[in-house]
Amino acid sequence: MSSDIKILIVDDEEDILEFVSYNLSKEGYQIDVASDGPTAIDKVEKFVPDLIILDIMMPGMDGIEVCTTLRENKDLNNTLIIFLTARNESFTQVSALESGGDDFITKPVKPNVLKSKVKALIRRHYRFQNKNQQEILKFGVLEIDKEEFKVSLNGKEIGMAKKEFELLNLLVSKPGKVYKREEILRQVWGKEIIVGDRTIDVHIRKVREKIGSQYIKTYKGVGYKFKF
Repeated sequence: MSSDIKILIVDDEEDILEFVSYNLSKEGYQIDVASDGPTAIDKVEKFVPDLIILDIMMPGMDGIEVCTTLRENKDLNNTLIIFLTARNESFTQVSALESGGDDFITKPVKPNVLKSKVKALIRRHYRFQNKNQQEILKFGVLEIDKEEFKVSLNGKEIGMAKKEFELLNLLVSKPGKVYKREEILRQVWGKEIIVGDRTIDVHIRKVREKIGSQYIKTYKGVGYKFKF
């Protein structure tokens, strides 16, 4: 599968670009690079990467701004994004994930960590896709197309970020079941990513804003369920 996977690496430091490109090209991935945010956005349209490795701290347009801009394009909802950050502050990592990122790697980048993170994220992503390529779910005026990763309300398509879709898809997979926070974290973000309750709450809030608050019920201190 590696030779079919395209990865765009975005960082303003030339040595980081060379280091990450070298290690991932050895794994058989197709690689392209960009040294700033606007160039990255332009290259995404032309290169159409499966995965973007995106530095947070860049001059001008930072990585979180780039990610937010890309996530506004519904055609890029399935594009994976891993952030590179030299910071260890939890608020930076939370902001990165809330902007639409799927994972993060702290600098200095270790080759084994880089390769394992990329492989794990891609494997989990394609497993999720294959698992859900089978049906269109309808709940009154709400329609969820698992194969196309689309959500419609009253016949109008709703723009939804990838993590928002995965979260909604998990809840609707078993309507009436209360999904505990730990299970949501494991199923949507994976075991290797450390996120807190705030991240789940923010994504739940965004989903409710888009489909209506009546579909998702909160069980304080426990989790959430989809009701219909």
